[in-house]
Amino acid sequence: MPRAVLVRRIAECLIGATLLVLTGCVSRPVGDDTPRLEIVTLNLWHDREDWPQRQAMIEAELRRLQPDAILLQEVLQDEALPNQATTLARRLGYHAFFVSVDPVGRARRYGNAILTRAPATQRGFRRLDPHEAYRIAGWVRTTVRGRQVNLYVVHLDFEDRSGATRARQIADLLSFVDATQGDAPTVIGGDFNVTANAPELARLRERFDDAYAAAHPGIAVEDIAHATLNPRFNPPARIDRVYAGKGAFARPEARRILDAPDAQGRWASDHYGVWTRLRFAPRESAER
Repeated sequence: MPRAVLVRRIAECLIGATLLVLTGCVSRPVGDDTPRLEIVTLNLWHDREDWPQRQAMIEAELRRLQPDAILLQEVLQDEALPNQATTLARRLGYHAFFVSVDPVGRARRYGNAILTRAPATQRGFRRLDPHEAYRIAGWVRTTVRGRQVNLYVVHLDFEDRSGATRARQIADLLSFVDATQGDAPTVIGGDFNVTANAPELARLRERFDDAYAAAHPGIAVEDIAHATLNPRFNPPARIDRVYAGKGAFARPEARRILDAPDAQGRWASDHYGVWTRLRFAPRESAER
């Protein structure tokens, strides 16, 4: 091959690689083999607004992303509706753990769920205070790329605008975490029904990092551009989040998903989902 042609082809390859990086086609540096945990949290909005069509939208996006775990809130099952989380898990090839304050034998049950690619090695739930409410936290321990990890899903109170009930639920949740997490790193995700800077979340912030905020340093993430409540149905606010245990993870990435309607103007939910990629910290760093 003539030298001039060879030089030109090398130059073309270098330009092409640069364009790929600039347009975001390369999601991580070549050779970055740091173990990662990819999570989606999404409020399903139970069976509202043509669930079969919404299910198809949600399923297609989850199939495209293929996260390691999916945290779901407002999951419903009824006589005419198979459990939404179990259905998604079966169709996507995940293991599902559904938690509800409703008795197991009842036809209609409402709650939260955790879907994982690998089966859970341990799992459990905690009914959150006050016990007359329907709020519940679910937990599984599973393995992701050779690492044990604890995953918790939660959906906090909405009715008590003072925040006092949410503060009690956070205390209950953290007590549950302390009783179950062991030595494995911990991630908590779900619908917190309040913005990240709310006073009642102070104890959570002491121990966990807001992954979305950490992924967008220097940006006002409480602006409408980052809201997870769909303004088509609700006043916009960023209330759906993933929290990562401090020191256990590094270099987060996060973005909203399912935040646009389909060609028919149909939305996947009254919430947007949040996709998060967490990189496990080196073991020696996590143990300090």
